[in-house]
Amino acid sequence: MKVSLISHTPEPERLVATSARLCYSDSDINSLKNGLSEEKTKNYIEMLLSVGHESVMEHVTFTFGIEGISRACSHQLVRHRIASYSQKSQRYVNENGFDFITPPEISAVPEAKEEFDRLMSQITESYGKIAELLTESQKERLMGEGLDEKTATSKARKLANEDARFVLPNSCETKIVVTMNVRSLFNFFRHRCCMRAQWEIRAVADEMLKLCMETAPAIFCHAGPSCVADGKCPEGKMSCGKISQVREYFRSLRK
Repeated sequence: MKVSLISHTPEPERLVATSARLCYSDSDINSLKNGLSEEKTKNYIEMLLSVGHESVMEHVTFTFGIEGISRACSHQLVRHRIASYSQKSQRYVNENGFDFITPPEISAVPEAKEEFDRLMSQITESYGKIAELLTESQKERLMGEGLDEKTATSKARKLANEDARFVLPNSCETKIVVTMNVRSLFNFFRHRCCMRAQWEIRAVADEMLKLCMETAPAIFCHAGPSCVADGKCPEGKMSCGKISQVREYFRSLRK
């Protein structure tokens, strides 16, 4: 798995502080921005976070490149609706010899790992056969409709991918570009940095949070799972029971 920060809004902390100051001042925007020292910006953001004034955080966005995750993970990721996504397409990209993600729990059991690898090999073979058969079928049809062989072959291969992908597993590796504003990231971290989140998306969320902390430490100083961000666990009886350890882990990231 690889998570990288591709881009972000310039001067994110100053923008948040400037936007918030505008709500309470009749000064012009440039004056408000220029009047912010690093210390004033940090103090202003701390005040905003303490009172839950998060709407101004929506002016700042972060764009991440995420590679080497499974389709099972990306399906969870795209459930976060206030975001923009661009993902490697299984319609347009042929998946012959596809890479796949093996869960650690499966890797830890030799018999399970052997069965898992056997099935991935079988799916790879089946995908290739189905894609080949569909390509020939579509090519024949398209040439019958008057297309030349070269054009028909190219189009047939793309059409074959559309249906051959139905045999691909959730473990199939994917890549995705994700853009979220800060308020959406706060919500994302509350849910996905939690110990009850699935292991893979939790790992992705942790890496995203680390990158955010490096870029805008004042904004993300309290970000993390609910027990960190809100000071309490909302899971009730389903709590992981490790609040102290979780809080210590996220405190260590800020040092």
